[in-house]
Amino acid sequence: MKPSGRVRAPAQLCAALLYAGLLWASLAAAIDATPPLPDPLLQQRYYQLTHELRCMQCQSEALADSSVSLAADLRLQVRELLLAGQSDDQIRDHMVARYGEFILFRPRMTWRNAWLWAAPTLMMVLGCVVAWRILRARARLVDAEQPGSNGDSLLP
Repeated sequence: MKPSGRVRAPAQLCAALLYAGLLWASLAAAIDATPPLPDPLLQQRYYQLTHELRCMQCQSEALADSSVSLAADLRLQVRELLLAGQSDDQIRDHMVARYGEFILFRPRMTWRNAWLWAAPTLMMVLGCVVAWRILRARARLVDAEQPGSNGDSLLP
């Protein structure tokens, strides 16, 4: 008797899922191939910094999540600066001096970029003023169009 294809399908599906899982796990582990730092506190700082700094090539990914070689070089540079004893602010300043404010996912509040921080509030206030003026103008139009508002009577 021939075994049906349905018996083999779940086994093949399980094997394919297992293979995909192993492939995904190896790719995820390969993103940050730098060896762990000797001190757990340094490792935690490294983790935080690499998640705060943007990959300059990918631009929408953190250094920790990017798999391009530039991100690997920057992760290695962060690691070396941590081992050299620099503080988190010194490392951020070093990266900003080299790559500009764009490398930070959360840019600092400065006078150069203050308009970025103020723009949402200003736009909201401007929208409320425009809406208020439109509503006021419509109310005047409705009052002007009502019969009897200019002295005319409803009775003939």
